[in-house]
Amino acid sequence: MLSSADKVKGQGVGSAYLEQVDLVKNGLNNEFKVVVNQKKRTEIMHYHTIDLKHFLSIPFAKKKSVTIGYVHFLPETIEGSLELPKTFKKIFYSYIIKFYKSMDYLVTVNPVFISKLESYGIDRNKVTYIPNFVSNKKFYKITKERIYEERTKLNIDKNSFVVIGVGQVQTRKGVLDFIDVAKKMPDVQFIWAGGFSFGGITDGYKELKKIVDDPPKNVIFTGIVDRTEMNVLYNVSDLLFMPSYNELFPMSILEAMNTHTPILLRDLELYTYILFDYYIKGKNNEEFIKKIEKLKNDSNYYKLATEKSKKGHDFYSKENVLDMWYEFYKKAYENKSGGKINE
Repeated sequence: MLSSADKVKGQGVGSAYLEQVDLVKNGLNNEFKVVVNQKKRTEIMHYHTIDLKHFLSIPFAKKKSVTIGYVHFLPETIEGSLELPKTFKKIFYSYIIKFYKSMDYLVTVNPVFISKLESYGIDRNKVTYIPNFVSNKKFYKITKERIYEERTKLNIDKNSFVVIGVGQVQTRKGVLDFIDVAKKMPDVQFIWAGGFSFGGITDGYKELKKIVDDPPKNVIFTGIVDRTEMNVLYNVSDLLFMPSYNELFPMSILEAMNTHTPILLRDLELYTYILFDYYIKGKNNEEFIKKIEKLKNDSNYYKLATEKSKKGHDFYSKENVLDMWYEFYKKAYENKSGGKINE
């Protein structure tokens, strides 16, 4: 496993990397020995990030190893995330695709990206879909008594309807829409858990920084939150609201599912292939407000939304995702070596 994903705090790529490595290390330890960021030539080289030093190692790795690249983003998903000079952006986007093309196999966390990769000239047969995964040991439902205690610590009324948004504070995440909805719902408490992981190069930084520094009275910006503290924030919230304009497979959705927190998302095509009917959706702020009002005031509707989240949690179980990784690694290794893994 080769990665620098955990060097920048508050980004989902880092969470996805840590969860995947833990899953394989602990779940497939009878079949595979996993080493992380070591200068070893192994049978499988799994590149989690597209660092230049990783790219330069690929020709040497291919002499012995099968190379696997994790697709966490494409050029279009970076739009709305970072403000980059035009010349640098062109070079960087070209580099991303060159890195992916140099891999023997690619893994994407959303099947809709298989066709997108194909449009960049990448053979779809070398791309495999395996969803993200979140451990029950890290994210789980806590008691009502504990929820009330944690709300008190956060100065949130125990009877308030609490809506949480999670992710980096950037234009692509729909933070401006989140704030607009909050302003129109003064009787609801809103929390945004996340900050400026990439500082001043964040898309829309100046406008968003003003809002973060002076938010509406019913909005709390927590800043970057350590992942170990996120379970409490999901539990004190009644709803995860993510009005993002572009995503792959946000870890926050799986984390919220583990706590059985209902989920409201923008109606994006990519969600239909991974979330089925496990969530509630809206097309614009007006629809978001109506959905939140109904969840707040209609107990039967809220119960249904909770059940959807629970079903999503069951679907993305440890066993299912672990089986997918085993079959994928096994196939990739055997295709490269011509040998067999003992079962």
